Amino acid sequence: MTQDEDVAALGAQECWRRLAGQELGRLVTHVGEVFDIFPVNYVVDGETILFRTAEGSKLFELTANSEVLFEVDHHTPQDAWSVVVRGHAERLETSEEVARADALPLTPWIPTLKYNYVRVVPSSVSGRAFHRGPEPDRYGVQEY
Repeated sequence: MTQDEDVAALGAQECWRRLAGQELGRLVTHVGEVFDIFPVNYVVDGETILFRTAEGSKLFELTANSEVLFEVDHHTPQDAWSVVVRGHAERLETSEEVARADALPLTPWIPTLKYNYVRVVPSSVSGRAFHRGPEPDRYGVQEY
């Protein structure tokens, strides 16, 4: 198998399908020169990502700069994939937005109160799928 057969780009629909099948991702924020990464459990809502958070550094950073990355990956012994959502995060403000979000299957993984809903609205979604296998012989004859 060649390297081109071992790595495949995922289309947007396939990215959303894979995101919807998972519930733990990583949110990357940045304020000035400082980058942070936070694990968050989430739910896909349409073509957006929704998560809950408590008051604290994550919510503060999203208020200071709403540009974010959101990444989810998964692997088995044979295959792996990774999806990255680039976009901006917005805190749900209206009672209608919060009531709608409350109806979604999204509860904290740890027993803490998380009153704030945040929606990641994508500007782009990209992903790749990988076939896993042994490393090729690095020192033998290579195909051109």
